[in-house]
Amino acid sequence: MARRGFFYTLRVSLLMAVLFVVAMNSWLSRLRSTDWNEPLWVVVYPVNGDGSPDSQRYIDSLDVSTFAAVSDFLHEEAARYGLPLARPVTVKLAPPVDALPPAPPADGSTLGVMLWSLHLRYWTWRHDSFDGPQPDVQMYVVYFDPATHPRLRHSLGLRKGLIGVVNAFAGRREAQRNNVVIAHEFLHTVGASDKYDPVTDQPLYPDGFAEPDRRPLFPQRYAEIMGGRIPLSEQRAVMPDSLRQARIGRQTAREIRWID
Repeated sequence: MARRGFFYTLRVSLLMAVLFVVAMNSWLSRLRSTDWNEPLWVVVYPVNGDGSPDSQRYIDSLDVSTFAAVSDFLHEEAARYGLPLARPVTVKLAPPVDALPPAPPADGSTLGVMLWSLHLRYWTWRHDSFDGPQPDVQMYVVYFDPATHPRLRHSLGLRKGLIGVVNAFAGRREAQRNNVVIAHEFLHTVGASDKYDPVTDQPLYPDGFAEPDRRPLFPQRYAEIMGGRIPLSEQRAVMPDSLRQARIGRQTAREIRWID
């Protein structure tokens, strides 16, 4: 009995030590990611989500210019808020990853989410295909053929671990909308919160509106990036076609520490 008790205590102690190291590393990474003293290296990792030849052909056609709109958008918005750093992010492209990231728990329980988060971080460590400096933020973009997957699961961005998992359409026509989702999930990793109603997907006023002081209020001209859509009326909003139709609102700028 005493021997079993010793090994149980040892296992618990080792688990607590691992969790402590992970928590400290996450805390320090979050501090570094939002001091904005130098550009963050954001690396995109393509993943074939459905295993189809069409998705693979699209992945094979990707180059870093496919994602240039993300860095351009953040550069323009940072300048609008007077951030001294000229270019807040540098986007790089990694070779494709040949495994799917672990799916989040269906029940959404706190313990399940914690274990899944640890699993995801271990998975990203195992499947880091980037041949270069350690990325500040890892964005795994999982591509699906739009002909067979007209709707995709929600994407996510984790501040703990600075990891994003984006479900995207494998097609040139969808590339700019994919970039909207990539930018949204990237901003989650550096502290931004969602600003839309999770039931209706309608942006929340005022923080989910790019121009909350516009008169008349509707229709809005832009989507607040964390609001996700362009509000056209109290009941209707549409996803922007590209990041040219998106803005970072003041509350989001505060959350990512661009302004006080």
